Amino acid sequence: MSAAPPPAAASLDALGWDQTWIDLYRAADPTGSRRAARVTLQGRDAWRVHDGTAERTVGVRGRLRTEPRGLPVAGDWVLLGGTSPDDAVIEAVLPRRTTLARKAAGTRTEEQVVAANVDVVLVCVALHSLNLRRLERELTIVWESGARPVVLVTKSDLAPDLGVGVEEALGEVRPVAVGVDVVAVSSYDGDGLDAVRTLVPTGVTAAVIGPSGAGKSTLVNALVGLELLATTAVRADLRGVHTTSARHLVPVPGAGLLLDTPGMRELALWADEDALDATFVDVEAATRECRFRDCGHETEPGCAVLAAVAAGDIGEERVASWRKLQRELAWLARKQDVRLQAEERRRWARLHREARARIRP
Repeated sequence: MSAAPPPAAASLDALGWDQTWIDLYRAADPTGSRRAARVTLQGRDAWRVHDGTAERTVGVRGRLRTEPRGLPVAGDWVLLGGTSPDDAVIEAVLPRRTTLARKAAGTRTEEQVVAANVDVVLVCVALHSLNLRRLERELTIVWESGARPVVLVTKSDLAPDLGVGVEEALGEVRPVAVGVDVVAVSSYDGDGLDAVRTLVPTGVTAAVIGPSGAGKSTLVNALVGLELLATTAVRADLRGVHTTSARHLVPVPGAGLLLDTPGMRELALWADEDALDATFVDVEAATRECRFRDCGHETEPGCAVLAAVAAGDIGEERVASWRKLQRELAWLARKQDVRLQAEERRRWARLHREARARIRP
C-alpha cells in the first residue's frame, strides 16, 4: 500500500509556534526579512519544511555544515531565505528548546541529535520483548533532553497469544520507570490510543522512540488515521525490522504533532549524572542514606543501596545497570576531555601557522 500524503498543518501555531519562538525569531532576524518555518522531515541530505502555508523541500546554506549547532534536524525552527518560496533555503537554525540526542554510533565521541524542540517523548516497549535495561538507557536520554518521558507498552493485544497479562507487564515496567506515566496501548484494536492523544494536545510536539519492531510507525499511523508511514510486519521470531529511515513530523487531527524516529540498534548515552539520577531516582535516594558520604555501594557497612537490594526494595539487576551506566558516563566524560584538548591543540597549531605565514618576507 502506498503511503498517503501527510495532513497539512493550518498555520504556524498548529506547528507549535508560540511567544518563545516569536522572541527568538525577532532576536535572530530584527528586520523580519526571512520567513520562519519548522523542519518536518529530515533525510540523509534533504529537508522538508512547513512555513504555515505549504510544505516544501529545501536546501541549506553551506556555512551551517560547520557551525557548532550543526545541520537542522526534524523539529527545528529555521529561518528561510531566497528570492521566492520555490528557491527557499535554510539560512539559520533558532536555538533549541529541547534536544533529544545520543552518542554517535561507532567510536566517534560526538553528539548525534535525533530530534529537536520535543515536549514529550513516547518511549515504546513491545509487550512481547520487554527490555528493561534498554528502557533505562532511553529514559536517561529523554531526561537529558529536557522533555517529559512517557512509557508506552505497545501491542497489548498480543497478551492472550503470549500468555502474558497486560497488568503483569506494566508491573515489570513501573519499577524501572519511576515517576513516569506507563500506558498500555494497542494500535490494532485501539486500546489506549485516547490516553496517548491526551498526552499530545494542540501545540505540543511528541517524539516516538524505541527499538525496531516496537510498533512506532504503526502507532503514528493509528493516531494520525492514515497509512502515512511505511510499516513492516514483525518477523515470525518476534524480532523487529527497520521500517523508518527518516524522521517525519506530522500533525495529529485535533491534537499536536508526532515525530517518528528510526529504530536504533546502538543506543549509547550522551548525558550527565543529573539525567542518570532522574532515571534511577530510587537508587539515588538510597545513596543519600548511606553511612559514608563516599560509599562505593559495593561492600561498605551501612550502605543503604545494598540494604535496599537485600530487602527487595530495589532489584539487584537495576543496581548493576546503574553502575554500568555510571561507568559509561565517566568514560564519555574522559573521552570528551581528550577530544576537547586535541581540538584546542589543533586550533593553536593553526593560529601558529597563520602567524608564521604573515611574518614571512
